[in-house]
Amino acid sequence: MAVIAAEGGRARARRLTPQKRAEIAQKGAVTRWTKAGITPLVAEYGDEERPLRIGPIAISCYVLSDGRRVLSQRGLQGGIGLSRSGGKAGARRVAQFLASLGAKGFDTNELIARINNPVRFIPPHGGNYADGYEATILPDICEVVVKADQAGKLTATQRHVAEQCRILLHGFANVGIIALVDEATGYQDKRGRDALAKILEDFVAKELKKWVSTFPSDYYKQLFRLQGWPFPEFPKDQNKRPIRAGQITNDVVYDRLAPGVKDELHRLTPRDSKGRLRHKLFQRLTDDVGSPRLKEHLASVVALMKASDDWDQFMRSLNRALPKWDPNLKFDFDV
Repeated sequence: MAVIAAEGGRARARRLTPQKRAEIAQKGAVTRWTKAGITPLVAEYGDEERPLRIGPIAISCYVLSDGRRVLSQRGLQGGIGLSRSGGKAGARRVAQFLASLGAKGFDTNELIARINNPVRFIPPHGGNYADGYEATILPDICEVVVKADQAGKLTATQRHVAEQCRILLHGFANVGIIALVDEATGYQDKRGRDALAKILEDFVAKELKKWVSTFPSDYYKQLFRLQGWPFPEFPKDQNKRPIRAGQITNDVVYDRLAPGVKDELHRLTPRDSKGRLRHKLFQRLTDDVGSPRLKEHLASVVALMKASDDWDQFMRSLNRALPKWDPNLKFDFDV
């Protein structure tokens, strides 16, 4: 009788769609974890057959039940050109690589701490837990690797990692990585009706902040170089920039930061009698999201500037890696 029942169960399983089988397997894994007293995170979106693709690089990615976008551990390792071995050995390999850069004077302590504390979740196909990392760690790793390479601090066997990281930096920035993961996993079709409002709430502060120098000097040095302008020798003259510099900053920075943010910043920033902004736009960015994203975006922009021989080359790279947000961007609203 038991044999007949088992055969019937297998027959029913064969009739199930792959998606249904995955759902059943995932529920089984959740039940096992819950019985063990663990509240598991579940990958609600994502499929190993639909990885995040940037040029020749493919990275498995997921959106978890708490909304976090994560990259698989193996995907992260392979994405930057390291061996894809999993488990603790894989995490150690990434941490050891970052530690080698830290020993050469680069600040990698925070990255190593993040690598040593992966996000554990149940993958869509169920089974054992998987380790992953929040997607925003990848641009951070790429940035420090490219800086190390530019400083001539990588060994010959590490140079391929820098090449991988350059490809990745040309494919996304910290804002763009979220959109890319959403597209790869299909989560973009499920974003809520208040998606744009939430972006503005996260990025734009209600109160004006005290002015703090935010744009790195390298940004203006590279901007002047690529435009063929003489860079002021004296610090007191460096704030006397051509009007064109402000127009360019709107184009290469604020238009690409997040949808609707530039228009909202301009709306909230008063102008004087000559039409000039009374405050810097970045003084309206939030401390927890807006300002960090601006700094990360600027780091990517400066990296692309340094890698470019002229303005046209820079703009081609910028438009490919950090495209402008469509002013008519539409979200799929529930009706």
